[in-house]
Amino acid sequence: MDMNWNSRRITAILSNALMEDQATRDATTLATIDPQQKAMATILAKEDCVLAGIGAVQRIFEIFAELAGESLAYPEVSIPQEIFDGVRLRKGESVASIRHNARVLLSCERLILNLLQHLSGIATTARKYADAVEGTGARILDTRKTVPGLRLLEKYAVRCGGGFNHRLDLSDGILVKNNHIDLAGGVRIAIERALANRKGEQPVEVEVRNMVELESALECGAESILLDNMTPSQTRTAVARIRQESSAMKIESSGGITLDNVRQYAEAGVDFISVGALTHSARAVDLSMRIEPA
Repeated sequence: MDMNWNSRRITAILSNALMEDQATRDATTLATIDPQQKAMATILAKEDCVLAGIGAVQRIFEIFAELAGESLAYPEVSIPQEIFDGVRLRKGESVASIRHNARVLLSCERLILNLLQHLSGIATTARKYADAVEGTGARILDTRKTVPGLRLLEKYAVRCGGGFNHRLDLSDGILVKNNHIDLAGGVRIAIERALANRKGEQPVEVEVRNMVELESALECGAESILLDNMTPSQTRTAVARIRQESSAMKIESSGGITLDNVRQYAEAGVDFISVGALTHSARAVDLSMRIEPA
């Protein structure tokens, strides 16, 4: 998976995390560990999962050195060739070995684990949903239901798990929802304005909750449809109606999607299924970092 761990946005996220934890002022470590002590850390998977975020490990140590204002040697990070973001890890598998200054390892340990566990949890959840709809042609999408400040990383983790990104932010596309329609004065006005004011060729997607709203959206020129909180049966009916108008119009399902019913929605014929739970409810996976004298 592509991720520029040196980008300004990622650097800012990792820098803020290190400063939040006051990693360069770790009172316990500074009081108990010799400044010249070397150590070897091993990151282990404590359960089967999908990995995401391994590229951040080296970058965290680099930023730590910058924040500390010291010319610390870079760590020796050894990652097996078969380990990369998106790989399925098995319980007990070694993810990375790091030889570095013991103080720095201890001070960065929690941030590294927090990040890897959170992102890998999202990737693991996304993988389960992607596997559940395999062979149907439907794609699993994330949403904007992300932790503030971590969206770029969380959406990257979704891709690591086999999902796809919906809008990265509010500027990334037009999605006319119920509140837009109510405030604009109706579905026709909302869609007409969206078509007139969009930038470039952004498709105008309209959220509908029932067949009445669907008919209005189709009549008024919606170019993509989001079926919100419909049952799989209702979704199948709606898809059939949309296909009478267009075989190419993109159709998305959202709301009430779980691992137990996601394949039913996929088999109803939609192109995309957006799942907020990929990011807002993913459980962090169990990883550990074992640190020993080197």
